[in-house]
Amino acid sequence: MENPRMISLFLCFGFLGLCHAIESPQYTVVHSESDFQIRLYRQSTWMSAPSKDISFEKATKFGFHRLFQYIQGANLNFSRIAMTAPVLTSIVPEAGPLHSSAYFVRFYLPVKFQASPPLPLPELNLKPYAWDSQCIAVRKFSGFARDSNIVKEAEKLAISLSRSPWANATSSESSYAYSIAQYNSPFRFIGRVNEVWVDVDASEFDGCKSSGVATY
Repeated sequence: MENPRMISLFLCFGFLGLCHAIESPQYTVVHSESDFQIRLYRQSTWMSAPSKDISFEKATKFGFHRLFQYIQGANLNFSRIAMTAPVLTSIVPEAGPLHSSAYFVRFYLPVKFQASPPLPLPELNLKPYAWDSQCIAVRKFSGFARDSNIVKEAEKLAISLSRSPWANATSSESSYAYSIAQYNSPFRFIGRVNEVWVDVDASEFDGCKSSGVATY
């Protein structure tokens, strides 16, 4: 039988866009093509759940479970924190057992808690993650983000970048090969939105520092 807590977790994740205005990290689009964008994201703070699961899907599920407990009040302030989007899973290839990937599942903190995040209970093994302003190459894809397709989606972004002025701009300083941003719950089957994110080295391309097409 399913754990009621887990059911509540996924129901919360499932109705992101239906109950309240959902906060998201702010960014400016500095370059746009038919199949990808370069976005300049502002400085922000996230809560991060490390995981060494073999599976991307399992890492995301159980990492988010811990994050969900945190936003429901499992922190030293007993603070309730509003849901945000996306849930971001960053992937470190060959960092886990048997040369598998390690993962960091991340929750963007609402503006109210950006400056001073409530400290999580120690047993949750969560840490605040300060994200400096940076450029990200982003490619959208639909359907479900699965172990079977995330690598292919990341490869598609890599191919698109290789054919663009950003071919040599992939950041060498990033610890992560790529990240998967998920905006919908497992219960939504139509109109799903996911994104592949790859860090871009702004020093390689001045356009990353220029005023953008649009701000979100």
